[in-house]
Amino acid sequence: MQEKIMRVPYGVNNEYFKYSLFLVFCNRITTSAVSAASLVASKKALDPVAPVYKYCLISVSNILTTTCQYEALKYVSFPVQTLAKCAKMIPVMIWGTFIMQKTYKGFDFLVAFLVTIGCSIFILFPAGTEISPYGKGRENTVWGVSLMVGYLGFDGFTSTFQDKLFKGYDMEIHNQIFYTTLCSCVLSLTGLILQGHLVPAIDVVYRHNDCFLDIALLSTVATASQFFISYTIRTFGALAFAAIMTTRQLVSIMLSCLWFGHPLSWEQLIGAVIVFGSLYTKNLLRKASAKPLTPQQTQNRASSPAKGIP
Repeated sequence: MQEKIMRVPYGVNNEYFKYSLFLVFCNRITTSAVSAASLVASKKALDPVAPVYKYCLISVSNILTTTCQYEALKYVSFPVQTLAKCAKMIPVMIWGTFIMQKTYKGFDFLVAFLVTIGCSIFILFPAGTEISPYGKGRENTVWGVSLMVGYLGFDGFTSTFQDKLFKGYDMEIHNQIFYTTLCSCVLSLTGLILQGHLVPAIDVVYRHNDCFLDIALLSTVATASQFFISYTIRTFGALAFAAIMTTRQLVSIMLSCLWFGHPLSWEQLIGAVIVFGSLYTKNLLRKASAKPLTPQQTQNRASSPAKGIP
């Protein structure tokens, strides 16, 4: 849906929707309204649990994340963007080290490195010469990759800081979502007004009903996904969320290739195999190490003498 809005023209005049910050505003105001209604319906307090500036930090990084994501679609195809998102484990690990003082094993860094290599192969060896509707030349791909790097950095900070707030305060999911999206509404609306994009964006949506329906559907899905994201981060942590998100990327890539006819080179297929092979190998090894002991193993361990005790 993001790709359709940003890359497919509307109307007989083939008019493109270019206002990515307007999409951010629509998504956030919808999410803010739903979270406020949930708090009121459940009779929970609307007062902020954490200092307001901490909500604003998440809000600013979240706006930058979404803006980079939507802007990148002008210069790189959705399959490239989707696989690049698999590298979000690296910034999450970096931010987790600085913000949460977490430590990671060498195998975690190896998997993150392989994922990055696979993403790089996928980006550097595209099939054919797909041209962005917003311009021509390799500089657009470089700019698109730069936007994706910004997306990964800001997204890693957002999820890690959300994890920190959930662990540092007795905070409801709806409370955090309400205040972060409310700040995002104010900031994105201010940006639209300062750039002079608010009225032109509304004009495009007003003249093209299908554009309005697409944005409404995108905002609805984004709202639902935000609740799932916050629940996952609160329950399992930021790195687990990053790993879960990568498992859905393959389906997104294939759907985009089928819907929009994006060709895939054999180098890109190798890159995809490296990415998803690394991730699923990590999950399989983790499951194998977490297998419960058999009754015989438990009995043997209980009957064996403790080491180091005289």
